[in-house]
Amino acid sequence: MAYIETDIYVNAPIELCFDMARDISLHSETVWAHTKERAVGGVVSGVIGLGQEVTFEARHFGIRQRLTARVIEFDRPYVFAEVMLKGAFKTLKHTHMFEVSGNGTLMKDVLVFTSPFGMIGKLFEAVVLERYMKAFLVYRQRKLKELIKQRIQG
Repeated sequence: MAYIETDIYVNAPIELCFDMARDISLHSETVWAHTKERAVGGVVSGVIGLGQEVTFEARHFGIRQRLTARVIEFDRPYVFAEVMLKGAFKTLKHTHMFEVSGNGTLMKDVLVFTSPFGMIGKLFEAVVLERYMKAFLVYRQRKLKELIKQRIQG
């Protein structure tokens, strides 16, 4: 099982950070362009909430994949979490946490996942997937921070 935690400080109100992080309409703008990730099912635009589902389609490692997730935890503006219902992982949970910090917000992501395929999957997880997923989260946080900054500036 892999555990990845990333965080970033954003000079913006917690409510804005929380709502923009769960805005499916912005999601494709916050991920790597080469993955061509987009929402194709469930909530495909606007903000997602408790009990709602979204299906993303993307290309990772040259393979087109779909991942369906459901929001299972929601406490605005502090936390929301989703779990994978269908997808390439054996298990996956992504928790988004927000806390007031100084004049802004500390946004934290915690991703916990298990790869399929037994020992081969564990090896791939340790050698490749953990670094890949951490880089994916860090990139997404930075892009989200840019979008929040743009929203504030007008």
